[in-house]
Amino acid sequence: MGQSVSLTGMVLIAQPMGEYDKRLVILTKERGKITVFAKGVRRQNSAYLAACNPFVFGEFTVFEGRSAYNLQQAQITNYFLELSEEYEKACYGFYFLEFADYYTKENNDEREFLKLLYATLRAIANDNIPNTLIRYIYELKAFVINGEYPQFFCCVECGTEAKMEPSYFHAKRGGLICSQCDFDKGNVLSVSESLLYTMQFIISAPLEKLYSFTLSDAVHKELENIVGEWMKLFVDKNFKSLSVLESMILLIIG
Repeated sequence: MGQSVSLTGMVLIAQPMGEYDKRLVILTKERGKITVFAKGVRRQNSAYLAACNPFVFGEFTVFEGRSAYNLQQAQITNYFLELSEEYEKACYGFYFLEFADYYTKENNDEREFLKLLYATLRAIANDNIPNTLIRYIYELKAFVINGEYPQFFCCVECGTEAKMEPSYFHAKRGGLICSQCDFDKGNVLSVSESLLYTMQFIISAPLEKLYSFTLSDAVHKELENIVGEWMKLFVDKNFKSLSVLESMILLIIG
């Protein structure tokens, strides 16, 4: 028999259904990713009209059915309205939501990913560090949470602890390769001392300290290349929001 439950989470997707309803996908602390049907919320007099939109974070009281949930109440603590004020920030925000929808699962413990998503949206809403850096940190930390991150604390070939000296990154071999090992250098990326420290920090840092630094242009480019290679191995989806974002950036720099 169904029952009412209160869940803390963020709306990832809000799709219109029929004339007045919406289908929501919410990433929750308690039950991972869930599907919630919000009946009548598109009516102008609905008390929850603003609560059933992407980026909205709060507590949702839902009635648990056999295969989905029905919205009963919502108490919102953050609408992330700052993201609607700037098109580029909104594009990044939608990409982060789409990535979360792709990477999280139903009935799974997704508390750390929800915390990461919330911290990332707060970072993108501010102007403390570049949006592109926020993206690469978010992508890499998502892999860390899912246990699929590259090894940057020791050489994947010989096991020697990583040192602050020039080394290499081989995506298909799983991470860092020290300069003492013999390997095909045609499929690797150079790793500077600064990038090694950056990767170790992102992998190991608590979420509240994650978006607290900036990088030189050279190290920023290194991070972009390495995260990009790792994404090719573990992500088999073309994100619509990312395509829009990249097209917009090309127009800006063109």
